[in-house]
Amino acid sequence: MSTHTIIDGVDYGPLAALVGTWTGDKGVDKVPEPDGEDRNPYYETIVFEAAGDVTNAEKQTLSVVRYHQQVSRKSNDEVFHDQVGYWLWDPADNGIVETFTIPRGVAVVAVGTLAPGNTAEDELVFKVAADADGIVQAPFMFKQARTTAFTHTITLKGDQMRYTENTVLDIYDKKSFDHRDVNTLSRVS
Repeated sequence: MSTHTIIDGVDYGPLAALVGTWTGDKGVDKVPEPDGEDRNPYYETIVFEAAGDVTNAEKQTLSVVRYHQQVSRKSNDEVFHDQVGYWLWDPADNGIVETFTIPRGVAVVAVGTLAPGNTAEDELVFKVAADADGIVQAPFMFKQARTTAFTHTITLKGDQMRYTENTVLDIYDKKSFDHRDVNTLSRVS
C-alpha cells in the first residue's frame, strides 16, 4: 500500500487508504450495565471522504479525511451510535490524529502514529489514544458516565478493515470499565 497518494492535489499519505464507504456486520459491543455487562452484535457503515488540507500556525500542514459512522443493533435495527469526525495526517512526522464527537455530549482528540503492518507489506495499522486531557464531556456525562481514556486501532489491508476501540468509563459505580467495540468491514465503494 503506497504511503503517498495524491487526490485533487493533496497528499493524503496513508489516509487515502481509508477513503470510501465501508460496511460490516460482525461487530460486537461490550457495554456496561448496572448489574454487570452485556455484549450486543451490530452492523455499521462508515463513509470516509477526502476533505483537503489545513495549515496550523503557518508551520504545520495536515491532510484531512472526514468521516461519518452509523452503528445499528442487529436485534432491532435501531441506530445506537452516530459519530462524525476527522482523521488528520502530518507528513512531517508521520503523526496521525483522530478527532470526533458523538451526540451524547462527548468529544475526543486522540493522537498517535502510523505503525508498520504486522503480517504483510501492504497492511497499514493506525493507532491513536487519548487520556482525560484529550476528552471533553458535557456535565451530565462527566458526572454519570465519565470517559477517562480512549484507544483506537484500525488495521487496513486492501478493501478489508478491522478495528478495535476501547473506551474506559467510570459508570454505574464501576471504575475503569473497558467498553470495547470490534468489527471487520469491507469497502463497498
